[in-house]
Amino acid sequence: MAGTKRVAVVTGANRGIGFETCRQLAKHGMKVVLTSRDREKGSAAAERLRSEGLDIDFLPLDVSDDASVQEFARPIKKTYGRVDVLVNNAGIMIDGKTRDTEAGTGVMQAKVETLRLTMEVNVYGALRVTQALLPLMPKDGSRVINVSSGMGQLSDMNGGWPAYRISKTGLNALTRIFADELKQTGIRVNSICPGWVKTDMGGAGATRTPQQGADTIVWLATAPDVPTGSFFRDRKPIPW
Repeated sequence: MAGTKRVAVVTGANRGIGFETCRQLAKHGMKVVLTSRDREKGSAAAERLRSEGLDIDFLPLDVSDDASVQEFARPIKKTYGRVDVLVNNAGIMIDGKTRDTEAGTGVMQAKVETLRLTMEVNVYGALRVTQALLPLMPKDGSRVINVSSGMGQLSDMNGGWPAYRISKTGLNALTRIFADELKQTGIRVNSICPGWVKTDMGGAGATRTPQQGADTIVWLATAPDVPTGSFFRDRKPIPW
């Protein structure tokens, strides 16, 4: 059992924003469960953080697979007995690029299979993991943080990258639904946009570091009083 420490679970955390989120949450005194679909990469990432003196465990998790999620939930319950913070960070961006531009494939060229695969991870994955872990989340204070994107804002929707955009809009809708259905429990559910971050997904030209990308996630996880059902960037609410 985790004892008196708060327990955080971060999905898709063997690199990038998820990895940095694990580091910062552990520095706030939490027991952090780092998850990754790739067992070898996830184990190595956890070991790297443990070498920094941080309280990090690793468990394999493929958010797109029902059996993997259920298998993951069993040791979480047995070993830790609770989850105080869930960060749904796992995500993919697999829209193709057009031949003569760096912009994502337009909606007229979008393939349904690309949308299906993207939704499976970015939306249904967050749904699966949240449903599986909610019974372990203490009332009145637990947090669910969904890592979304400004590319999912209906208020500022543009063209290109249709699968990714639609999936992040769907994730934002999921945030609002969970927040409303859990509002009497004290469990806070929010989305965040980390900005354009230097990761494998964001690319070398991105303007933010993983530390900056993780900041709002960690703030929502650790601040004593945060709202629910909101969308944040740089610790400030932004339009849906």
